[in-house]
Amino acid sequence: MKKILITGSNGLLGQKLVYNLIHRSDVQVIAASIGANRLIKKEGYVYEPLDITNKEEVLTVLSKYKPDVVINTAAMTNVDACETKREECWALNVKSVQNFVDAIEQLKTVDSRHQTQLIHLSTDFIFDGEKGSEYLETDKPNPQSYYALSKFESEQVLLKSKIKWTIIRTIIVYGIADSMSRSNIVLWAKEALTKGQKINVVDDQFRSPTLAEDLADGCILAADKGASGIYNISGKETMSILELVYSVADYWKLDKSLVTPAKSNTLNQPAKRPARTGFVLDKAKRDLGYNPHSFMEGLEILDKQLNCLV
Repeated sequence: MKKILITGSNGLLGQKLVYNLIHRSDVQVIAASIGANRLIKKEGYVYEPLDITNKEEVLTVLSKYKPDVVINTAAMTNVDACETKREECWALNVKSVQNFVDAIEQLKTVDSRHQTQLIHLSTDFIFDGEKGSEYLETDKPNPQSYYALSKFESEQVLLKSKIKWTIIRTIIVYGIADSMSRSNIVLWAKEALTKGQKINVVDDQFRSPTLAEDLADGCILAADKGASGIYNISGKETMSILELVYSVADYWKLDKSLVTPAKSNTLNQPAKRPARTGFVLDKAKRDLGYNPHSFMEGLEILDKQLNCLV
């Protein structure tokens, strides 16, 4: 039986991974997050409180379970907060990855036959957005913010290591989960427009919104196939943030006149964002069998999940 340890299990992607994998008889799931377990369902997996910035805790948990795969979804992803809380950002996004690499290497010295695959989540923000078209895995990063720099450096930790690693880069993830501590663009737009609030939305940033279930599938495919290297895992359509919000309004029949188009430089955000990202998904489709939903299909899935909460 394959043992899969999921860090950040209280987060959106972490929860999707746990709930997806606990139905499988060939996988033992170890969910790990800082603090208490916030998932509603408590059966079918083991939960371990884990501070990934604590080197000793990481080694202790990995030594206890000796996982075949670690899927590291834990990170500091608030782009503007990373700009002002740089030490916290570096600890969560870079030092923690080194902690996992060190622990996995140490486990290998104890048992040379055991090899743990570390699947690590990265981001489109490592690119500067100047290419003008979708990015390949082989394109050269040029981070423009501290968050982007931290994720770029986390990739470098793996590239320099001797362990088996997989980097999964993704873009603007949306979905719903238990006891969510943070919203995402789709839920934010839906909630604001439902309440009749006026919102300013940028029309000069382009992204490929990614359904959390699709991202979880990509991670699991990489684990099942033992795939190593870098993979782009995102939605398949690139659109402006304004188009994204208009699509949300259209789907739930909300008032689009509440949305005011804006330029990025008018929002006074501390961190610089790339103008245009989006990924070429050919490698993930070919190697992993990755097949994401369209954005409209994603909204339909999300709508059904929201209706179940009512």
